[in-house]
Amino acid sequence: MVFSSIPFLFFFLPLCLILYFAVPFLWGLPWKGSSRLNDNLENCIPWKNGILLSFSLIFYAWGEPVYIVLMLFASAVDYTNGRLMERFGTTKVKRTAFLCCSVVINLSVLAFFKYADFLIATLNGIFGTQIEPLGLGLPVGISFYTFQTMSYIIDLYRGEVKAEHNYFAYLTYVSMFPQLVAGPIVRFADIQERLHKRTSLVCEVEQGLTRFVQGLFKKVLIANQVGALWEEVRQLGAAQTSVASAWLGALCFTLQLYFDFSAYSDMAIGMGQMLGFHFNENFRYPLTAISVTDFWRRWHISLSTWFRDYVYIPLGGNRAGRWRHLRNIAVVWTLTGLWHGASWNFVLWGMYYGILLALEKYVWGKALAKLPRILQHVYAFLIVVFGFVVFAITDMNELGTYITLLFGVTGKGIIDMQFWWYLRNYGVVLLVACVLAWPVYPWLQNRAALLERRAGIVLSVISGVGSIFLFVLTIAYLVNDTYNPFLYFRF
Repeated sequence: MVFSSIPFLFFFLPLCLILYFAVPFLWGLPWKGSSRLNDNLENCIPWKNGILLSFSLIFYAWGEPVYIVLMLFASAVDYTNGRLMERFGTTKVKRTAFLCCSVVINLSVLAFFKYADFLIATLNGIFGTQIEPLGLGLPVGISFYTFQTMSYIIDLYRGEVKAEHNYFAYLTYVSMFPQLVAGPIVRFADIQERLHKRTSLVCEVEQGLTRFVQGLFKKVLIANQVGALWEEVRQLGAAQTSVASAWLGALCFTLQLYFDFSAYSDMAIGMGQMLGFHFNENFRYPLTAISVTDFWRRWHISLSTWFRDYVYIPLGGNRAGRWRHLRNIAVVWTLTGLWHGASWNFVLWGMYYGILLALEKYVWGKALAKLPRILQHVYAFLIVVFGFVVFAITDMNELGTYITLLFGVTGKGIIDMQFWWYLRNYGVVLLVACVLAWPVYPWLQNRAALLERRAGIVLSVISGVGSIFLFVLTIAYLVNDTYNPFLYFRF
């Protein structure tokens, strides 16, 4: 994919930023005999949006040249229905009609491209038919931008946003390349004002660049390295895998997915900040959670809040009685599982979390809260690590085999020499990953802020030198590894 390629890092992004920031400078020059600089830089927003839109379309077309038409179609449908709702939606019936039209079209397109072959395979398995799969490629990021466009039309129906009159501004929102293909899911209400009025301060550009580099470091130096160990364990074979190695592999995939996806979110948030946008946080150290409920307040926050606001609460949330509440949990988590992929392991993964959340709510939640905090962390961590095994393996037979390895039913015993070999070779990166999964960096920032001025300057210099060193090291690893896919690109 384009985002993990050397041309993107060394050509695409710098060129975009140069042109993006050159616009207000050129706009303010005293052209045609003007005697003063034009300080009303708001007038150049359409030009900045045009540059951002152009680069976003190039970005998507580079990776998915055919499916760019699909994204343009989705944005046109919601924009048109939004304008029609504003002009003709004088009654609730009419507004509902425009809403349903938009939602049905969005979900139909998503279902066709993402779930058609899954449905065909399921029907063939149940009824013994031989329907030929369509063999459709999954448009990158379709789940993300579909949810974004749906949030716009739903919020408009609720009266929480105003209809967007400028189609190109709306298309800029839908296609914005920093977060287009893997989130976070950005709601139109959060950036509508900035699409028409924004500035990029030097300090924000600096902070955004720092955040981008942090994400790049997490992706290349942590996620890719622990991911390599997960692949080694997975390919080892049941007869050669001990319980310890199986759990180590599960831990590695958990760390890989967290640092991979949070790295992309960091890079997206950083690029957005450089361009004058402020995207909401998508992760808050989820591996430090003390319960399943707490985990989902910290992991992929934009998706969790989307389902909460547009599915769970409209169904009645937890205010409709116990049985309806359990139904609402089941609906939301089945959909959450399916959102992640067209495979039964994702459905099972969604049900797994739905059942656990229901049990925490109605069975052992109060008892859990009384345990020592360290035991709460252990409880949540083991549930999450096991859950990501279900998430990682799409083949149900392979998944069943791996689960038996985790519990010692099959395999090479409890522990073996292979496990110690893995620890010797990957111990450093595993230790770094486990430490950085906790809020160590924010703690250091807070401590630095309390130091005296001179000590603070020294610490800032050390931090700057360290950042430069990590950036150079990251680029060296990136050049050496020619393929670095982000795991969430497939969703």
